[in-house]
Amino acid sequence: MIWLGWRQQRTELLITAVIVAVIALLIVPTGLHMASVYDHDGLGTCNLAHPSSGCGHAIGAFTARFDGLNSLLAWLTLAPGIGVVLAAPFVLDLEQGTFRLAWTQSISRTRWIVVKLALSVTIVTAVALLLTQLLTWWHQPLGRFDGRMGNNVFDSEGTVVFGYALFALGLALAIGVVWRRAVAATAVSFVVYVIARVFVDTWLRQRLLSPSSITWNLSGSKRSGEPTALHHAWVLNEFPSDRFGHQIPFSALRCAGSR
Repeated sequence: MIWLGWRQQRTELLITAVIVAVIALLIVPTGLHMASVYDHDGLGTCNLAHPSSGCGHAIGAFTARFDGLNSLLAWLTLAPGIGVVLAAPFVLDLEQGTFRLAWTQSISRTRWIVVKLALSVTIVTAVALLLTQLLTWWHQPLGRFDGRMGNNVFDSEGTVVFGYALFALGLALAIGVVWRRAVAATAVSFVVYVIARVFVDTWLRQRLLSPSSITWNLSGSKRSGEPTALHHAWVLNEFPSDRFGHQIPFSALRCAGSR
């Protein structure tokens, strides 16, 4: 049964391997280059709490140089959708009715479903682990300056990739069991997965906990009293206010500064 399961997954395994290889070919060279620039510019010795003018310019140039690539890699948060592809053989088995043949070969229904799901979950877990390691390594230099709370970094580290990959697999299996059309179920599952990711990243995640509110003083064009931790914080909103906490439009500040 295990051998049969691997045989049925071979096409999806090849597709997954190609996707992971392409991602690695993008991440590894650019990650090595970014790490080389980080070391060459001596950014590891900069005091982030009170950076010198030289460090400030070097950090600004470094982040500006690689932020565009960081935004591009944010699309890799869709990579856990590979779980949708790996659910296709299971759904195809249901669509074509070939599962009945296994049941007539002294294989119980419980063993059949356990082996099928175990193979899919094992592959998804291995892919998620590899992607997590690659993306976490790549983000290390930028994470020291930009923090790790932004969606493009947060979604690619820790257990987040595992969670989304298993969610994609479970979603495709659930839709496939009901619909029993492999191609249609795969397409719809991926669309639903993308919608769910956008919903979580743009609306739900920032509402899971009440955000902290911090106020500091402005002195001319420079900030004074800005908390050091704010540099690595996930800033949801930022605006000037008067001493009573009422928001002031930026246009009013520009008008006041021109007088």
